[in-house]
Amino acid sequence: MPPVETDRQAVDQAVKHILVRTLGLGQRVLDADTPLLGSLPELDSMAVIGVITALEEHFEIAIDDEDLHARHFATLGALQAFVAQVLLQ
Repeated sequence: MPPVETDRQAVDQAVKHILVRTLGLGQRVLDADTPLLGSLPELDSMAVIGVITALEEHFEIAIDDEDLHARHFATLGALQAFVAQVLLQ
């Protein structure tokens, strides 16, 4: 089981890696401003579930359905901020 990251930079890198791996994005360049939902064809509703599951497993967190909103998948940075916020709870 991987150690849970607490450093924001490490969290951001882990979220990015999980997204790339889960969606099979290969060497695609992503930064905090990269649009996700509606812009990446790989990120459909089923893929969102896969990404959330991968994030929950990696970070050992539980994300409630009512806490999940499309705005969290607007950009990579939004997703990273959401995960960082959940880790602080």
